[in-house]
Amino acid sequence: MGVKKKKETQVTSLTVCHQDLETLRSLADVEGKNLASLLLHCVQLTDGVSQIHYVKQIVPLLEKANKNGKCDPTIRSCLDILAGIYLSLNLKNPLKKVLASSLNDLPEFFLTEATQSFTSRLQEELNTTTDLYSYRKVIDNISSCMENFDLGRSSVNNLLENVLHYLQKSLIEISEENRKLAGNHIVQTQLMNDLLVGIRVSVMLVQKVQGFQRLHLKSSPTWQSMCGLLSIFTKFLSDDDLLQTIQSTSGLAVILFIKAMFHPPEKIPDLISSLLLHSVDHTSIPEWLLNCCRSLCCSDVSQSALLFLCQGTLTMLDWQDGRMGPSGEALLLDTVRVLFTLSSQIKESTLEMFLSRILASWTNSAIQVLESSSPRLKDCLNGNSDVVRRLLEYVYTHWEHPLDALRHQTKIIFRNILQMHQLALEESGSDLAADGFIFQLTESLLRLEWHSKGKYTCLGCLVDYIGIEHILALAKTIPSQILEVMGDQSLVPYASDLLETMFKNHKSRLKSQAVDSTWIDKWHETWVSPLLFILCEGNLDQKSYVIDYYLPKLLNCNPESLSYMVKILQTSADAKTGSYDSRGALGALMACLRTARAHGHLQSATDAWRDLVSSARIKQGLIHQHCQVRIDTLGLLCESNRSTEIVSTEEMECIQFFITYNLNSQSPGVRQQICSLLKKLFCRIQESSQVLYKLEQSKSKHEPENQLTRQHPSVSLQQYKNFMSSICNSLFEALFPGSSYPTRFSALTILGSIAEVFPVPEGRVQTVYQLSHDIDVGRFQTLMECLTGTFEEVKILAFDLLMKLPKTFVQFQDSEKLQGLFQAALELSTSTKPYDCVTASYLLNFLIWQNALPSSLSYLKTQRVACGDGDKSAALVESNTLIVIKCLLENLEEEVSRAENSLLQAAASFPMYGRVHCITGALRKLALNLQLVSEWRPVVEKLLVTSYRLSAVVSPVIQSSSPEGLIPMDTDAESASRLQTILNEIQPRDTNDYFNRAKILKECDSFDLEDLSASVPNIDTSAEIKGKEGKTCDVTAQMVLVCCWRSMKEVALLLGSLCQLLPMRSVPESPDGLLTVEQVKEIGDYFKQHLLQSRHRGAFELAYTGFVKLTEILNRCPNLSLQKLPEEWLWNVLEEIRCSDPSSKLCATRRSAGIPFYIQALLASEPKKGKMDLLKITMKELISLAGPTDDSQSTVPKVHALNILRALFRDTRLGEIIIPYVADGAKAAILGFTSPVWAVRNSSTLLFSTLITRIFGVKRGKDELSKKNRMTGSEFFSRFPELYPFLLKQLETVANTVDSDTGELNHHPSMFLLLLVLGRLYPSPMDGTCSALSMAPFIPFIMRCGCSPAYRSREMAARALVPFVMMDDIPDTIRTLLAKLPNCTDQCFRQNHIHGTLLQVFHLLQAFSDSKYRMNTYFQQELADVTVCTKAKVWLAKRQNPCLVTRAVYIDILFLLTCCFDKPSKDNQPVLEHLGFWEEVRRIILGSELITGFPYTFTVPGLPQYLQSLTKLAIAAVWAVAAQAGEHSRDVPISFSQLLESSFPEVRLLTLEALLERFSAAASGLGEKGLPPLLWNTGGTFLMLAMKENHPECLCKILKILHCMDPSEWLPQTERCVHLTPKEFLTWTMDIASNERSEIQSEALRLASKVIAHHMRTCEETRDLVAPNLKQWVQLVLSSCGDHLPTESRLAAAEVLTSTAPFFLTNPHPVLGLQDVLALWKCVLTLLQSEEQVIRDAATETVMTAMSQENTCQSTEFAFCRVDASIALDLALAVLCDLLQQWDQLAPGLPVLLGWLLGEGDDLMACVESVHQVEEDYLFEKTEVNFWAETLIFMKYLYKHLFRLLSKSSWCPLSPERLCHLQRTASEQCHLLSQLFRELPPTAEFLKTAEFTRLRIREERALACLRLLAFLEGKEGEDTQFSGLWTPLQQ
Repeated sequence: MGVKKKKETQVTSLTVCHQDLETLRSLADVEGKNLASLLLHCVQLTDGVSQIHYVKQIVPLLEKANKNGKCDPTIRSCLDILAGIYLSLNLKNPLKKVLASSLNDLPEFFLTEATQSFTSRLQEELNTTTDLYSYRKVIDNISSCMENFDLGRSSVNNLLENVLHYLQKSLIEISEENRKLAGNHIVQTQLMNDLLVGIRVSVMLVQKVQGFQRLHLKSSPTWQSMCGLLSIFTKFLSDDDLLQTIQSTSGLAVILFIKAMFHPPEKIPDLISSLLLHSVDHTSIPEWLLNCCRSLCCSDVSQSALLFLCQGTLTMLDWQDGRMGPSGEALLLDTVRVLFTLSSQIKESTLEMFLSRILASWTNSAIQVLESSSPRLKDCLNGNSDVVRRLLEYVYTHWEHPLDALRHQTKIIFRNILQMHQLALEESGSDLAADGFIFQLTESLLRLEWHSKGKYTCLGCLVDYIGIEHILALAKTIPSQILEVMGDQSLVPYASDLLETMFKNHKSRLKSQAVDSTWIDKWHETWVSPLLFILCEGNLDQKSYVIDYYLPKLLNCNPESLSYMVKILQTSADAKTGSYDSRGALGALMACLRTARAHGHLQSATDAWRDLVSSARIKQGLIHQHCQVRIDTLGLLCESNRSTEIVSTEEMECIQFFITYNLNSQSPGVRQQICSLLKKLFCRIQESSQVLYKLEQSKSKHEPENQLTRQHPSVSLQQYKNFMSSICNSLFEALFPGSSYPTRFSALTILGSIAEVFPVPEGRVQTVYQLSHDIDVGRFQTLMECLTGTFEEVKILAFDLLMKLPKTFVQFQDSEKLQGLFQAALELSTSTKPYDCVTASYLLNFLIWQNALPSSLSYLKTQRVACGDGDKSAALVESNTLIVIKCLLENLEEEVSRAENSLLQAAASFPMYGRVHCITGALRKLALNLQLVSEWRPVVEKLLVTSYRLSAVVSPVIQSSSPEGLIPMDTDAESASRLQTILNEIQPRDTNDYFNRAKILKECDSFDLEDLSASVPNIDTSAEIKGKEGKTCDVTAQMVLVCCWRSMKEVALLLGSLCQLLPMRSVPESPDGLLTVEQVKEIGDYFKQHLLQSRHRGAFELAYTGFVKLTEILNRCPNLSLQKLPEEWLWNVLEEIRCSDPSSKLCATRRSAGIPFYIQALLASEPKKGKMDLLKITMKELISLAGPTDDSQSTVPKVHALNILRALFRDTRLGEIIIPYVADGAKAAILGFTSPVWAVRNSSTLLFSTLITRIFGVKRGKDELSKKNRMTGSEFFSRFPELYPFLLKQLETVANTVDSDTGELNHHPSMFLLLLVLGRLYPSPMDGTCSALSMAPFIPFIMRCGCSPAYRSREMAARALVPFVMMDDIPDTIRTLLAKLPNCTDQCFRQNHIHGTLLQVFHLLQAFSDSKYRMNTYFQQELADVTVCTKAKVWLAKRQNPCLVTRAVYIDILFLLTCCFDKPSKDNQPVLEHLGFWEEVRRIILGSELITGFPYTFTVPGLPQYLQSLTKLAIAAVWAVAAQAGEHSRDVPISFSQLLESSFPEVRLLTLEALLERFSAAASGLGEKGLPPLLWNTGGTFLMLAMKENHPECLCKILKILHCMDPSEWLPQTERCVHLTPKEFLTWTMDIASNERSEIQSEALRLASKVIAHHMRTCEETRDLVAPNLKQWVQLVLSSCGDHLPTESRLAAAEVLTSTAPFFLTNPHPVLGLQDVLALWKCVLTLLQSEEQVIRDAATETVMTAMSQENTCQSTEFAFCRVDASIALDLALAVLCDLLQQWDQLAPGLPVLLGWLLGEGDDLMACVESVHQVEEDYLFEKTEVNFWAETLIFMKYLYKHLFRLLSKSSWCPLSPERLCHLQRTASEQCHLLSQLFRELPPTAEFLKTAEFTRLRIREERALACLRLLAFLEGKEGEDTQFSGLWTPLQQ
C-alpha cells in the first residue's frame, strides 16, 4: 500500500567525434540560431534528458529553413553529423528513439540529402568495422534503422547488397569464434546472443525491405549473400551445441528465405511438405536449394530441427483465408501429423515446451484456413475427426504437466478445438450445445474426478462456448461441488477461475433474458447460498481459500450481493458464535466485510460499514477463540482500498484493544498476518497524515468543500501521534522479562514496521510520528537484552531495529559499559552453548556499526582512508570490522594452538566455532567495495591458514567411521593413530574395548561379542577437565563431536562467504582484489576433501552450503582456469567412483555421505540457460554405473551411483531438466532391488522412493494412494514411454514364476516396486480406446501376482488392480474373479490363490461402492448380480474352509455388500432379503465359533483378523434385524450381550466401539431417531461389564458409554447389579481415576464428575451423600492439571471443570470450602497458561461457562461470547474477584491471591542455588519448558483486578498479623534479590541470561505484592498505578 517511487530513467548523453565538433563550431552562427548552433549546444551538454529537449527542436528549425527553398552546405554537414550521432548511440538509449521519431517528420525537401548522409555513414560503418566483438553494434544499427525509421529503411534499401554481405560475414565469424571458445560460458553467452540478433535482423530485412522483388537474377551478389545466409541458417538449425532460441529462430529464417527465393510461389507448400516428410525429390528442386539445404533434403533431420521447421512453416507462411489453396490445406495436415509423431518422441522439457506452443500455433493457423476452406478440410478437422481426437488426447495427457506454461498451452489448444469444430459445422447452422461431439465432451468432462486440474480449464472454455445453463442442466450442484474442492490449495486457483467464468456467464445470460429484477434471486440461490454454507460450516482451509479467492471475485461481479450476505449472516451470528475450530456466522460476517472493504465495496469513509456491524461485534471478533476470526476483524479495521483514508478514533481504540491480547500467538502464520495488517494500517496513517498536513495548510486559506474529515486536521494529527505513542508503549511493555518468543517476535516486528513506515524526516517532508522520540535509556536497554534469547529470529529483529535508530542512542552507554559489552561478546563467542555465539555476533556487529568499540582496541587501529562525507560511515564500518576481525583472529589462533595440544580441553572450555561464526557474521555485513585492501590481504591470508589449521584439528573425528559414538573402526593405520590421541583424552562413559584403544579391523576380523564383555582396565566414566573458571566439568564424546562438527560447519561457511564477498585478484600483483587464484583453488580442494571424506551429516551438509557459494562464483568468473575448475573436479570424482580403488577414502556407507552433495553442488551451479552438458554427461555415466552388471567389483560404484542419482532427482533446482532421466533411473532402481547385495538393494529403495515423489508429487494426504498423487496411465506412459515395455516385461516375468508348481518360494523382490508404481496409475474416462499405450495388457499379469506366496504382495496386487479396471467394467471383472474360486467339492486348491483372488474382489468392490454411481439403479442391479455370484461360494465363510485368513476376507466382502445396501433408495433393503442374503449371513453366524466356542488358541494364523471380520458382520446383522423388527419379528442370530461376553478382547472391543458410536450420537443429539429400542435399559449390563472387564481398552470404552448415558437411568441400579451403593460406586470410580493409566484415568474422572454433577442437581439428600467424596475429587482434579502430565489428563481436567463450573466454581452458595474452590480456580488458570493450544481452548470453555452464569454474567462485557485463552485469563480473574465479593470471602481469600501474586508456591532457594551453581552442560538433554506462558502477564492481570477490588472495598479485609506476615515475606524476598543481583557479573543480562531473567521476574512479583500491601495499609494514596510495575529495583 506504500507509494512506490517512480524509477528515474537513466539517459546516456550523446557525443560526437573531435572532427565533427570542430565542424559544428565552424558552422555555428553568431546569434546561435542555425542548426549547427543548436547541435553544438546540444552536444556540449552532459545530461541526456536535457539533450532530448534540443533534439526535438531540430525539425521545427529545418521547417523554417525549408521556406528559403534551398539546402545550404551548413544543413548538409549538420545532417551528416546527425547521421553519425544516430549510429553512435546505443540501441536502448531513449535519445536514439527520439532522434528517429523527430527525423521521421523531416521536410520532404531535405529527404534526399538526409538519405545520402545516412547511407554514406552506414556504408562507412559497414566497411570499417572489422573487430568481431564490435559486429553487434553494427547489427543493432541495421535493426534500429528498420524499426519505424523511414530514413534508416531507405539507407538499408540502398545498401542491401552490402548489408546482406556484412550479415553473412559476421554470422560466419561469430559462430567460428563461439566454436573455438567452447567451455568459456561467459564469452559464449555473449557470442550466442550476437548470433541470435544477427538472425533476427536477417529475418527483419527480408520482411521489411522492398528490394527482394528483384531476386530473380541468380548471379547477383544479393542472391549469393541470400544463399550464403540460407546455408548458415540450415547449419544453425541442426547444430545442437547452440541455444535452442537460435535454432528456433533459424527455423523461421529458413522457411522465410525459401519463401522469398523460391519460384513459382504456388509450389512452396508442396516443397515444404516434402522437407517435413523427408520425401524431397532431388530432380525436381533447384540446385541452389539443394546446395543451401542439403542437410535438410538428404540426411535424417534431428527432432529439434524438424520441430523448428514446423514452427517456421506455421509462422512465416500466409494462412489467412486459405490463400495457399488445396496444397496449403495438405501442408497444414502434414504439419500436424509431423507434430504428433514428434510429440511421442520428444522428452526434453524445453523442446516439449516448444512443441506445445507450436501445436497451439497450428490450431490458430487451422482456424484461419477453416474460415474459407474446402469441405474436405472441414471433414478432416471437425470434432469427430482423427486430428481432433489426437489433439484432445494431447490435451488430456498434458493438462496435468508440471510446467505451468505447457498447461496453459493445452487450454489454448482446447479452446481452439471448440472453435475449429464450430467453423467446421457452421454451414449446418445447428445449435452448438445440442451437437453430439460437444454434448459427449461435456458429459465426459463432468464425469472426471475434481482433482484433475485440466477439468477446470476445459470446463471454463466450454462455458464460454455453450453457456452455463447447459452445464447446470447436466449437473445442478456443480457450484457446491467446486466449492467443496477448495480445501485443496493446489486446486484453488483453477476452481475459483472456473467459478468466476460460470457466475459471470450466468449473470449476463439471466440479465439478458430477464423482464424484471427477480433474476438476482435465482443467481443468489445458485452462487451465493453455497458460499454462505461453506463460510459457516466448511473446514478451516476451505473457508480461508474461498474467502481469499472466490469471495472477492463474486463481489466484484455483483457488489449488491454484500447486503444480501450480511443480512443472512447477521441473523445467524447470534445463534452460531463459532468455536476454536469453527468460525461460525460471526467469522463469516467479518470475512465478508473485510473482503468488501479491501476491494472498495464499502464506503467506509462515510462510516457505512459501521451501520452494518456494531462496535461490540467488532470487539468480539478481535478476541474470538478462532484465530482467523481475529485476523479477519483486524483486517476489516486495517485494510482499505484507499491508502489515504483517515483512521477513525474507534478504529484506533479497537486496534489498541487488539494488541493487548494478541501478541502471544503460537501460530507463525497468524503472527505474520497480524504484523502485515498493522503495517498496512501504519502506511494508511502515514499517507493520510500527509493529506491532513496539506489540508491544515489550506484550511487557513479557505475551507475545503469536500471534507475528508469531520474535525480539524490538527486534531486528527494529534490523535495519530497519541495513538502511535500508545501502541509503542504497549509494544515495549510486551518485552518484559520472561516474555515468550511469540510475544517478542510480534512486538519487535511491529516496532520494525513503525520505524520503516515513519522514517526520519528529510527536507520538507513532515512525518506524524518518530519512533526515536519514544525511546529512552530503559527501552534501549530492553532492545539490547532482546539480543540474548535463544531464538535467532528475535535477535535479527532486535538488531535490525537497533540499526534503524539514530546513532545518538549509543550515547546512553558510557565507555565502561561499552568495554563490558565488548568483553561479554568475546566471552559469549567461546561459550559451549551454540546460541551464545550468535548473540556475540550480533553484539559485535552492533558495536561495529554504531562506532562504539572500546578504546582498549586502539592498538589494532587501521590507517584512515581519505574519503568524502558520503563514504565516511562506510569507511568507518570497514575499519571497525577489520579491528574486530583482527581481535577475534588473534584469540582464535591462540585457541587453535591450545586445541592442537588437547582437543578435549578445547571442547570443554573454548569450542572455537563461536569465534569463526563471529568473523563470518562481521564479514557478511560489509560492503563489497573495500577501501583498505592492503590491510585486508594479510588478514584474509591469516584467516585461511587458521581455518585450515582448525579444520585439521577437528577433522579426524568428523572423518572417522563412526563420529557419533566415536567408535573407531577405520581400516588404515594412519586414521587410527590420529584418533588414538583423541581417544587417550576421552575416557567416555561406556567401558568397552573400542574406547580404550583404536582397533584396526583386519579383513579376517569378525565382530566378536566376547570382545564387549571382556574385562577392561577400569577407566573413569568421563574425563574431568578444568573449565574456564577453574572449575571441573565433565566432557563426553557428545561434547567433542559438537565442538568438531560445528567448527567444520563454521569454517565451511566462512570460506564460502569469503569467496562470495571478496573480490578476486586476476594476477597476484593486481592492486584490487583480495583472493588470489591459488587461494580459490586451495579453498576448492579443502571443500573437496571434506565433502568426500566427512562422515558426519551436519559437517558435510554445511560444507555443501559453503561449496555451493564457491561453485556459483567460479561459474561466473571471467578467469578461464577458474571457470573450468568445477568441470575438472567433476571428472576427477566420477573417475574415482568408477575405479572404486580399495585405497579410496570415499565413504560407501551413510548414503555415500558427502559425495552426492559434492556432485550436486557442481551440477546445480551450471548455468541453466546453457546446454547443461555437465549434467547430461554425468547422468549418462551414473545411469550406466547404476545399471545391472555381472562384475562383483562394481558393487561400490553402483551404490555410489544410486545414492548420487537419488540426490540429483531430489534437487528442486534441477527442476524439469532432470525429467528425461527419470525412466532410466526407475529401471536402475527396480533392477537394483533384485541384487543379492544388501547395500545395492538399500540404495535402490531410497532412489525408488525419491523417483515416486519426483513423478507423482509430494504426498499431500494421509491416504497413501491419494488421487492427488496419481496419474492417468496415458499421461504417465506418454511422459515416460520407455517404461511401458520395461514394466510390462518385468511384470510378465514376475507373474510367470510367482507361484511355481514345484512349491518353491519365489519372493521376486522387484514385484513390490512394480506394483507400487502401477498402483499409482488409473485409467481416465478420456483415454483413447485405441491408444498404443493401453493399460489393458497389465491386468492379467497383476491378477496373477495375486497368487504370490507373500501376503503383502497379494495385498499390493489387489490394490494395484483397482485403478487398471474402468469403473463400468468392475462388476464383470468381479464376477470373473469369483468364478475362478473353487467349489466346496473341489479336492485340490491353494489358499494363497483363493486369498489373492478374494482380496482383488474386495478392493474392486470397495472402489465400486465408493463411486458416484452409488444411488442409481444400474449400480443396484450390478450389485445384486455380484451378491448372487458371491453367495455361490459361501462355503468359503464356513467351517468347510479350514483357513481363517481366507474366511476373514470372504466375510469382509459380505460385510461390504451389507454396507453397499445400507442406504435404502426406495425399496432396496428388501433386495438383500429377496436374494436370501441375510438368511445366509444368519447361517454363517450361527455356525461360527462366536456361537459354538473356539477350538483354537491364539497361535492359529489369522485368528484376530477372522474374529474382527466376523464380529463386524454379526453387528451389521443385529442392526439389520433391529431396523426391520417392526415388519418381520424374527430371532436375532446373536445378541450384543453374547458378543460382549466373548472371551476374546477383539470381539468385545469392536462391539463396544459400535455401541459407543450409537450412544454418543444419541447423547449429542446427532442421531436421527435417538437410541434404538434394542439399547434401552442397558445400563445394568454395562455396570456389570465395568466391574469384571480387565482389558484396558475395553474398560475405557465401557466408562465412555456410561458417561454418554444419563446417570438417572443407571445409578439407581448399582445396588441391584453390582452390589454397590451409588456412593460406593463413586468411590470405586475415583479409585480407578487415582490409580489407572492415563486414558482410563481420564475417562474415570469424567464419569465421576458426571455422577457428582448429577447428585448436585438432584435433592439435598443425595447432595449430602457425596459431600465426603468431594475432597478426594478436588484432589483428583488438582493432580490432573500439572504441566508435566499427558495432554489427555489435562484435557479431561478442563472438561470436568467446565461441566462442574456452575456447581463448584460459580455457585452463589459455595458447596466446597474456600480453599478448595480457589484451588480449582488455580487449576483453571494453570490450564489457561498451558503450552498446548488444545488445552488452553478447553480451559477457555470453562471460563466461558463460568462467565455466563446468572450471578456472573455482569462481571465482564463478554458473557456468552467465544473468547481466546489470552483474554480468558484476564476475564477468569475478573470473575473470581467478583465472586469473592459476592460470597463475602475477601478476608480469607485475599491472602491466597496475594500468595499467587508473590509466587508462594515457587521455591526461591532454587533461584538462589541456580545463581551460585556452575551450569552442567548436558547437550541435547532438554527439560520441560513452557514457551507460551508468561508469568508476569498473569501477575499483571492479577494485580489489576486485586487493585480494582481493593479500591472498591471501603474496609481493610486483612487481619494485621496476616498483613505483617505477607509484608515480611515480600520484604525478605526483595532484600535477598538485591543481594543476588549484586553477586551477578556486570553484564549479567548477556552472560547469565537465564538467572538474570529469573531474578527480574521474582523482583517484579515481590514489588507488586509490596505495592498492594502498602495500598492496603494506606501508605500510598488512591492513585497507585499499575504502570510502574515493570520498573526494576535499583541494583
